[in-house]
Amino acid sequence: MAAPSVKPMGHRRKTSDTRMFKELLNRDALTCLDSELNKLLKTAPPGADNVFKKDFEGFTKLFSRYIQQEGPSVEWEKINLVPDGAVKSYDDLSMPVSKDAAQAVLSKLVVVKLNGGLGTSMGCTGPKSLISVRNDLTFLDLNVQQIENLNNMYDVDVPLVVMNSFNTDEDTAKALRKYTGFRVKIYSFNQSRYPRINKETLMPIASSCTEKQDTDEEVWYPPGHGDFYESFVNSGLCKQFIDEGKTYCFLSNIDNLGATVDLKILNFLVSETSNSSPPEFIMEVTDKTRGDVKGGTLCWYEEKLRLLEIAQVPKEHVDEFKSINKFKIFNTNNLWANLKAIQRNATNNMFQLEIIINPKTLDNGLNIVQLETAAGAAIKTFEGSVGINVPRSRFLPVKKTSDLLIVMSNLYTMKHGTLVMNPNRMFQSVPLCKLGDNHFSKVQEFLRRFAGMPDMLELDHITVSGDVTFGKGVSLKVWVVSITV
Repeated sequence: MAAPSVKPMGHRRKTSDTRMFKELLNRDALTCLDSELNKLLKTAPPGADNVFKKDFEGFTKLFSRYIQQEGPSVEWEKINLVPDGAVKSYDDLSMPVSKDAAQAVLSKLVVVKLNGGLGTSMGCTGPKSLISVRNDLTFLDLNVQQIENLNNMYDVDVPLVVMNSFNTDEDTAKALRKYTGFRVKIYSFNQSRYPRINKETLMPIASSCTEKQDTDEEVWYPPGHGDFYESFVNSGLCKQFIDEGKTYCFLSNIDNLGATVDLKILNFLVSETSNSSPPEFIMEVTDKTRGDVKGGTLCWYEEKLRLLEIAQVPKEHVDEFKSINKFKIFNTNNLWANLKAIQRNATNNMFQLEIIINPKTLDNGLNIVQLETAAGAAIKTFEGSVGINVPRSRFLPVKKTSDLLIVMSNLYTMKHGTLVMNPNRMFQSVPLCKLGDNHFSKVQEFLRRFAGMPDMLELDHITVSGDVTFGKGVSLKVWVVSITV
């Protein structure tokens, strides 16, 4: 005789019930967020309410996607290597055939620099773009000098646009005044200002839109450079440049000293061929080295190019992602985009970029979450997007004082704001440079330890740790290791 079946006590929630429960939680979270943001909006300073309202609308859309997303943003099994032709070789591109042709393509261009970051990680106050890099010139100085030289050389009017954050806007505005006599029109706009949210309650930690200046960085944040597209459109500049006959913008980090206007890439974009229309978007990529294994790469996903970041990779596939043999290129964040396509995609709410969840702990111990996006992730949004494998020289970021040592040394010469590898160096590669954080991480401390910049033309590798100083007339060759305790 079969044993009688025994039913467990209590109620087992069905999958549909679980989904309904989550939907109710999400709906409640959105309702609570809307209520909190409305309260904050009432505290906005006179004349600033429309700006805050626009920012809060953008944040609500991002927050809504965040609480509704389920599972990974990509399925590893669907990821494929990029097919032939999706990433083009820089060597296959051609320069404009004449100065008149160069003028024609440059007349279609707008240059945009991302200027939202502070110099705090290098021990400096204010915008990172105002740190002196070489010959007492700042990142901003060098970028203005580059564009002015371009305008003078080709008799054109390429504008420079600076995207600031609320952290950098005021100081940058003051710095821009000194360029009024230069042959370059400079525009600026601010990216969004989003509220940091409590990790537990998912509600904004700000109590007012008029927080004191010294607490602004605690309760607000700039949501990454993926915010560029919609902020650019909201500023009215995108439409203005379209009306002026501009076609493309070149977007890059202001601290990437290799990100100069490239006529070969611009010529490829603007010169239509009979075979196909120009791509709406280009991402410059370059070959990975062992120091770049964590950088985002391009993959082929659902019949489109997609930016793949390490944060999206399942733990069991991280080593595969880091493999130089499989994923051989990485994103330099030098991006070229069609202005009309930016306007169209923003108007139609097409910028559904992957969300980067950035958890932080504030000085008071509060755990918060920042929701951010990356500009390169927009590659999937544009039509006909391609990658271009560019020389490593187009990726020269200055993130640490070790990078600063490289660009201040005789490894480079400078002309009209552009750094060029010294022709006396036998190899085009940059030395691997590691400076200890305890004694070299801050700019002032770093500069104090060098009585003069050393000769580094024959250097392959340098590691310095501890209380080390360098005198005048020092030559560093091949492999240098100096460690003190």
